[in-house]
Amino acid sequence: MNKSLSRPLTRPLTQTYDVETLNDLIVDSISDKKGLNIVSLDLRKIEEAATDFFIICTAESTTQVKAIADHISKKVKDISGDHPWHTEGMQNLEWVLIDYVDTVVHVFLRDKRQLYNLEDLWSDARLMTY
Repeated sequence: MNKSLSRPLTRPLTQTYDVETLNDLIVDSISDKKGLNIVSLDLRKIEEAATDFFIICTAESTTQVKAIADHISKKVKDISGDHPWHTEGMQNLEWVLIDYVDTVVHVFLRDKRQLYNLEDLWSDARLMTY
């Protein structure tokens, strides 16, 4: 089952870039704003997962969380034309989630990342460190 078809699409099916290209663009966007400890979790082989990939990073302050989240959204839109399906956490800026359907980005403050520990929660996923 294609998980991305179970939720509304953010782009037409005729778009030519793939999820790996989107992920590279997201990782580059995080790096542009000095995000720390960037990892991706490949969830495609986990039946219960609602998405194919998580990309996770740490920011040192709420200002940096906002800068990273804003930069991801702008750069992805400018280069691919894609918009997030959903965004959460922009008010508190402790954990911002940006949902691109096939990929969900998590931008955490350090203590929130340690608290929620998504890497351990989804330890069956293939982990890639950047």
